[in-house]
Amino acid sequence: MAKIESSLKNMILSLSLIGIIMTVLLAYVYTLTKEPIANSEKKKEIDAIKLVCPEFDNDPIASKQTIDGLDYFVLTKGTDTVGYAVKSFTDKGFSGVFTVMIGFYADGKLFDYSVLVHKETPGLGTKMLETKFKSQFKDLDLTDFNLKVKKDGGDVDAITAATITSRGFCDALQKAKDGIAKNFIAK
Repeated sequence: MAKIESSLKNMILSLSLIGIIMTVLLAYVYTLTKEPIANSEKKKEIDAIKLVCPEFDNDPIASKQTIDGLDYFVLTKGTDTVGYAVKSFTDKGFSGVFTVMIGFYADGKLFDYSVLVHKETPGLGTKMLETKFKSQFKDLDLTDFNLKVKKDGGDVDAITAATITSRGFCDALQKAKDGIAKNFIAK
């Protein structure tokens, strides 16, 4: 076999061939993994909803509505609406954006919440996941509750040394509360 001469034309052809082969392989792997990844994300979202909401028997993903950047899920049992789940976020956390799944009863009263994604400081901001902070929101009627930390004149006991995280959490919860009141409860 004769040795191929090293020229600009041959290098371009070789690199183009390698690029085409890699593109085809990458597209093939993408098509193989697209559905399993989507199913995994759906299961993760449903598990988060089950964790923070009253018992329901419908597929909440089928009722998903995105309004003003938040995802809303209507939860039913039989024909009755038993609650709502809201995937809310804030960009006011200490380390930037974090995402929260918040569950509400049908009347708008808070059921529970779960933090889905965050980059808050371990040992400080992560305390928003602990019972001491969470317990002040469990089964809370938000009608007359001021969703600001006490330092800002509100009703929320901030996490010690993590006031910014607490403010961010209140922001995410306020968005969800306002969206539920405006788009679902008031209807």
